[in-house]
Amino acid sequence: MQVKILGCSGGIGGARRTMSLLVDDEIAIDAGSGLGDLALEQMARIDHVFLTHTHLDHTGFLPLLADAAAYLRQRPLEVHAQAQTIAALREHMLNGILWPDYSVKPSRENPYLRFHPLTVGQAVALGERRITALPALHAVPGVGYRIDSGAASFVYSGDTTLCPAFWEALNAIDNLACLMIEATFLNANRHVAAESGHMTAELLAQGLATLRRPVQLLIAHMESGREQESMAEVLAAAEKWQPRAVLQGETFVL
Repeated sequence: MQVKILGCSGGIGGARRTMSLLVDDEIAIDAGSGLGDLALEQMARIDHVFLTHTHLDHTGFLPLLADAAAYLRQRPLEVHAQAQTIAALREHMLNGILWPDYSVKPSRENPYLRFHPLTVGQAVALGERRITALPALHAVPGVGYRIDSGAASFVYSGDTTLCPAFWEALNAIDNLACLMIEATFLNANRHVAAESGHMTAELLAQGLATLRRPVQLLIAHMESGREQESMAEVLAAAEKWQPRAVLQGETFVL
């Protein structure tokens, strides 16, 4: 199984791309602006999209993806998300005003995309791979994802502040290999982080203190323009875990 990082930034500007991962060229995890760098033929090969939550840096390219490659596809794009996320996308994005409702167009029988609600703890089997929704604590309902090849698991936190249930779920993963986790705000902005449901280096250290498994620690979703400051704080707070910033375009084989 290959996991490619299409976007890993907390914002835009220059070469930054917002959050999206590509699994084996067939599965997208989140639909940030990183998806837009794919060729149309690559977009058409994506059969499933798993969304962590509604925010635009994670969902903004979903309607564009469904539209751009529609004529190359013979089947709907299967979109997996929490029921609250699906409802919000229908009301605020696929509402006929911001974008057509491609879950019923061009027809209800053969739409461009089809929604599948999921819940925390639910696993979706796609061939030998299993995608499992993990707990998260954000400003809106959200999840992280465990992407399991059978041999190893890559975990992506989505957007979350300190969430004890998330770390408990990690401790239950016997083949945990990589953890890609957000560190959006500097420690000085801890109050903003708390209000918005995001992580700081201090909060990350508290979570790691409860983790009982070895893991490759990858830091993502840092505030645009403050990546170096953010990584310096993460290194100071979690040095023994040897954290590093995940890189756009990087591929992990599991």
